[in-house]
Amino acid sequence: MPANEEKKGKLSPKEKAAILMVMLGTELSAKVLKNLNEEQIEQLTLEIANLREVSQNEKREVYEEFHNMLAAKELISRGGIDYAKEILEKALGPERAMEVLNKLTSSLQVKPFEFIKKTDSSQLLNFLQNEHPQTIALILSYMESDQASELLSSLPEELQPDVAKRIALMDRTSPETIKEVEKLLERKLSTYTMQDFSMVGGVTALVDIMNRVDRSTERHILETLEGEEPELAEEIKKKMFVFEDIVKLSDRDIQLVSREIEMHDMAVALKGASEDVKQKIFDNMSKRAVGLLQEEMEFMGPVRVRDVEEAQQKIVAVIRRLEEAGEIVISRGGGEELIV
Repeated sequence: MPANEEKKGKLSPKEKAAILMVMLGTELSAKVLKNLNEEQIEQLTLEIANLREVSQNEKREVYEEFHNMLAAKELISRGGIDYAKEILEKALGPERAMEVLNKLTSSLQVKPFEFIKKTDSSQLLNFLQNEHPQTIALILSYMESDQASELLSSLPEELQPDVAKRIALMDRTSPETIKEVEKLLERKLSTYTMQDFSMVGGVTALVDIMNRVDRSTERHILETLEGEEPELAEEIKKKMFVFEDIVKLSDRDIQLVSREIEMHDMAVALKGASEDVKQKIFDNMSKRAVGLLQEEMEFMGPVRVRDVEEAQQKIVAVIRRLEEAGEIVISRGGGEELIV
C-alpha cells in the first residue's frame, strides 16, 4: 500500500530503539536498560509506551540496521575502518556500506572537551575565569547549550560580552589546535582538581539538622533567614518536608491535605511514590474516591519524572501552608510544643 511505502525508512532513531527493545524481549531489554542513564531510560520507556503498530517491513529494517552496525563495529575493531569498508562494500554495496560506516563512526566519535562534563560546575567556573577569553569561547562552543549558557551567565559581567563576541565570530578551528588546547586544559584541570575536597555543610546538611529540631527553633531560624537571606530560606523550606514524609502525617491531616489537592495532581504525584505513601493516601479516602484516583493513574500512562516531582512539590507546598496556618501538625524529632 502507498501509506506503508511512505512510512518505510522514515522511522526516527527513538522509534527504532523502541522497536528493537520490543523485538529483543523482556530479559534482554532489561539488561540494555541497566546500561542507560535515567533520562535515556525515561525517553525510551515513553517511546515504547507510545509505539504504534509496527509492520513486518519496519521490523526487518530495524533488525538489518542493528545487525549491520554490530558487524561493522566488529570489523573496525578487527582491522580498522578501511578493512571494514572493503568487507561491507562486498556484502552491502558501496552506498549502503558508507551509510552504515558514517552512522557508526559518528556515534563512536568523542566530542572535544568531553572530559569537562565530569567536572564540578563550580570548580569549572573558577578554572575558566583564569583562561583567555578565546579559550573560554572555544570550550563553550563545544559544550551542550544548557551547560554553556549556565557557565556564560556565571562568568564575570565584564568578561561575558567578550566571550560571546568571540563565540559569534568563531568560524572553524583546526583539529590540531583543538587537540592541543584540549590536552593542555585536561592536564591543568586534573592538577587543579586533584586536591581532596571533603564535602561538609551545605543546604542538605542544614535541612537534615532542622528536620530534627523543635518547631520553635525551626521557626526562629527561618524567620531570621527570611529577613537576611530570603532565597536561602526558600530553598531550605522547599527541602525540609519531602513528599515521602507524608507517611508521618496523622490520618486527620492527610484528609485535610487531600481536600486541597486536585485529582490530577494527586494522581501524577502518586505515580512516582512509594507503596507506603500510596497506601497512606488510599486509607484516608472513600472507596469511590480511591477507585477514581486509581483510574486516573492508569489512564494517564507513563509520566515524566519532572512532572511527578512538580506535582509532589505542589502537595508539599500545601502541607507547608496548612502547617503554618496551624491546621495540621508535622511530627519532628525535637518533639512538639504542648499547650497545657
